[in-house]
Amino acid sequence: MNGDEQLLRGRVYGRDHDDPDPGPLPWQTYAVLMGGPLDGLLLDITGWRPEEVDDGAALSTELGQFPGGRSLYDPRPGEPRALGPGVTCRLYYSGDTP
Repeated sequence: MNGDEQLLRGRVYGRDHDDPDPGPLPWQTYAVLMGGPLDGLLLDITGWRPEEVDDGAALSTELGQFPGGRSLYDPRPGEPRALGPGVTCRLYYSGDTP
């Protein structure tokens, strides 16, 4: 694991790595990002409708194939989701885009 990857572990996507507590908040809802450059990060999906989660996410990152581009994460069809706060689902890396 390189230094950039180690910085990301246990963090919420979009939170600054210098934040004294970059981890999840107990009342928020998260998807864990699986694989790719953002592997292990949590994505805050609080307030997302199920259809929005089904659409996946294109997340800005400097760590992907295209620095300044986006890494794409999608759910797997039929994979169960929990309800309520905490980690409720997983989104899997499917590629990068400029």
